[in-house]
Parts: sequence; C-alpha cells; structure tokens
Amino acid sequence: MAWEVGEAGGFTLREFQPGDADAVRELFAAAMSEYGLSLCTHVLQQPWVMLTLTGTFLLLGASAHSLLLPALVLALLLATGHLVLGQVWALYIRRCLFQDLKDIGNAYAPQCGARFWVAEAEGQVVGMVGARPEEEGHGVLVLKRMVVRRDHRGRGVGKALGRAVLAFACEQGCRAVVLVTHRLQREARSLYLGLGFQPEAPQPLPTFYGRLVDFTLTRYRYDLAPGD
Repeated sequence: MAWEVGEAGGFTLREFQPGDADAVRELFAAAMSEYGLSLCTHVLQQPWVMLTLTGTFLLLGASAHSLLLPALVLALLLATGHLVLGQVWALYIRRCLFQDLKDIGNAYAPQCGARFWVAEAEGQVVGMVGARPEEEGHGVLVLKRMVVRRDHRGRGVGKALGRAVLAFACEQGCRAVVLVTHRLQREARSLYLGLGFQPEAPQPLPTFYGRLVDFTLTRYRYDLAPGD
C-alpha cells in the first residue's frame, strides 16, 4: 500500500509545506463553522429543552392577555441560545487552532512518526489530513483534522486523504489507525465506513455540558494485517 503523490480527479495530494499553514487553518475554521447550525438544531431537539420552551410559552400564555408576549419571549430565548451555542462552538474551533494547528510543521514532524497532507486544486488547498502516533498505544496511528472544502466534496478527495494515512501507517509498521468523530459529522462517518473503519460504541463528551445535550463522540478503528 505505498502512497505516491500524484494527481487524481483534478486535485493533487502532497505533504504539508510551511507556506500552507494559513490556508490550512482557514480551511479548518470554515469547515468546522458549518456545524454551528446543526449543533443548535441538535440541542433544540433535546427533550428537556423542548419541555422548557413549551412550558415557558404555556405559562406566559396563561398569564398574558395575548400570545404576543409569549411569542416574543420564546423568540428571545431561541436567539439567545443560538448566540451562546455559536460562541461555544467558536471557542472550540479557536482551541483547535491553538493546539496542533498552531505549528503544524512541529506537531506533525516526520521525526516524530507523524505526517500532514494537503489536497491541492488549481493552486488552492481544498483538503487536509494529519496522522500522529497515539500517545497511549504503541503501533497505533491517529487520523486527525480530516477536512475537505465544501465545493470539492464528492470528488474523491476525502477517500484519497484517508488512503494516504492508511498507506503511511502500513509503511510505518503500525497495527491500527484510529480516529474520533462527533455526532454532527454524518458525511465523515460515511466516508470512514467506506474506507473500512469500524465504529465503537458512541460515548458522551466527557463534560457536564456534553452529557446535558447528549453530544456523543465515536471512535473508529482500522486494523492493519501484517504485510498490508
């Protein structure tokens, strides 16, 4: 499973270069921002949230002479919730940008057994993925930061990036590749299943707020047979 840099489907896979840093961070931030609306919808669908909003509306409706006040209060609550969730998600994105994506060359240095690739089309970075050894397990590679620009999805970019990681894992003699997705990444989950990754049981985000809104994480694993 040797991986070679080359062109396929109108894009080129290559290893990360220092000049790609800003484009990679912008791509990651833009792609993660797409989940903001899905996060709000998910939280709104939680039974306790719906019960709270319905109860508030009915309580105000029973004490008011019209439905105008309850409707205004409900709209205010929804707008406030949307704003708060948007800020929380923005904080998550900024935290990622100040972790491994702050200094990509160092975080994914070859001497550490890591790599970072980008997919390029017409001189622009349209996809990215990284791979780093798992801290707790010997011979296990972690696939991280898989992102494909919206207008290049469905063209095989994600599959090519995933296969690059699997090929690299084989070259390094790894026994498995693992990754973690959150529940909003439906397209990503389909991609990983198509590549042969197997999901484990979803687990709640290990924070109070993660459990409160039933925000789960799923770990996927691809076991590599000797000689692959």
